[in-house]
Amino acid sequence: MNYRDYKQFGVGKYYHIFNRGNEKKNIFIDESDFSFFITRLKQNLFPDDKLKTRIRLLPPNSFSLVCYCLMPNHFHFLIRQNKEIPISKLMAKLCTSYSKYFNKRYDRVGHVFQDQFKQVSVSGNSYLTWLSCYIHQNPKISGLVNRATDYNWSSYAEFVKPSGFSICEKDIVLSQFKNVAHYENFVESSYETIKKRKDLGEFLLN
Repeated sequence: MNYRDYKQFGVGKYYHIFNRGNEKKNIFIDESDFSFFITRLKQNLFPDDKLKTRIRLLPPNSFSLVCYCLMPNHFHFLIRQNKEIPISKLMAKLCTSYSKYFNKRYDRVGHVFQDQFKQVSVSGNSYLTWLSCYIHQNPKISGLVNRATDYNWSSYAEFVKPSGFSICEKDIVLSQFKNVAHYENFVESSYETIKKRKDLGEFLLN
């Protein structure tokens, strides 16, 4: 699996995007850090004209975020590229902005992230649905919560307890199931399999 062929992006393609902290250190120390990262992500996914005077944002509808999870020392996105603008542009803006914020807040210098982000092309509905399971089960597998729905910095609650605006295009996944309850059962029943099958760990960062 070649994680470093960053030029192989394409319109309408889905990708698993992930990265972790330099030297495996935490990149999110408290809720303010998680919140800042999510805010910058939202601003780039749904650009607001009012922000253009302060932040150079990408064109609207350039990407569709399917699901995500922010862990203390890494993050995962499942994302679709909708236009010719590559996902590398989004990630460069997001990670550069966050690195400046993080270094200023904690009075530090140097790299926040280990390297350039990693990418895995997602081909087929089966891979896509299993990847969503893995991303949503990440906090439980890592022992941060007893129930995946209790984790605040994942899109899982948006999927199974929808309320108001969501930054994710959930229907890309949910349309492959009879209903939300069926998807929730699929995710919950996947826990032991994901935990045991290390071959699924091709996208594990721990």
